[in-house]
Amino acid sequence: MLKKILYISLIVGGTAFLSGCAGNSSGKSGNSDELISTDSLSTDAPLKLSEEVISDVIQNISSPVEMASLIKSTGVAFSQKILNDPNNLDKYNTSFKRALNLGVFAADLGYINTFDKNSIVISYLLAVKNLADGIKVGQFFDFAALKRLATNSNNLDSLMEISVSSFNEMDSYLREQNRSNVSSLIVAGTWIEGMYITGSVIEQTNNEELINRLGEQKDIVNILLIILENYKNDPNFTELSSYLQDLKGLYSKVKITTEFGEPKKMEKDGSLIIIQDEISHVNITPEQVKAIIAQIKKIREYIVS
Repeated sequence: MLKKILYISLIVGGTAFLSGCAGNSSGKSGNSDELISTDSLSTDAPLKLSEEVISDVIQNISSPVEMASLIKSTGVAFSQKILNDPNNLDKYNTSFKRALNLGVFAADLGYINTFDKNSIVISYLLAVKNLADGIKVGQFFDFAALKRLATNSNNLDSLMEISVSSFNEMDSYLREQNRSNVSSLIVAGTWIEGMYITGSVIEQTNNEELINRLGEQKDIVNILLIILENYKNDPNFTELSSYLQDLKGLYSKVKITTEFGEPKKMEKDGSLIIIQDEISHVNITPEQVKAIIAQIKKIREYIVS
């Protein structure tokens, strides 16, 4: 069942690191550390989706940390080989690539923190800091404090608190600067990397619950396309959307039915609220799983290359 979650939970242990990913799309020319006009992201949105609409659809995207926790529960061993390599940073010299790969590294950090791999977390934090500074938005998080907290799994609650605060500041900045397109790329990068990791584990374990979660992402592909196609006047967005269109075609054969359970009553703040339980049933064949994972790998290669 797809779960509505707060956008801030996209990257527990990585949200603040994303706070540095508010890509500067001003298009100002300058040295190699500044965005070049040909590399900047267009903020024109011909479909003019409201911020409320974009926020609502984003909230339907499942957290990669939730997926990482599910992966860990399968008993499969942690594998750094499936993560993006911090040594790839030099490849990401455009705002488009930086925003996407900040999302990728955010998902990787969620995976790393879920498995408590403190020995490698610093290299991923440094990678995110590099990308954030490269697009001039490193001011949204205290790297030294996050680095200190990230090296100790006992500090996860404090890390989460700082992460949420940092994200809220960054999100407000993005909205004020009309840069929701950058947030869209971050979400897309995070989701693709989460699905890439999930697909890699499915290939190892053939875990039924992970396969069902993979199938449930049919709705998410449609959501991402709605957002990304809002910026279809930008060639970068058009290319990324074309990859997702192919993925949507593969998902079109996946059947999802929803069963509604008995409504439940609960009291909150002195008021009675009704909660409607929903259970999704996914009908997906091994051939469809294989094809979907292959396309996700293709998209991920496009993003990280």
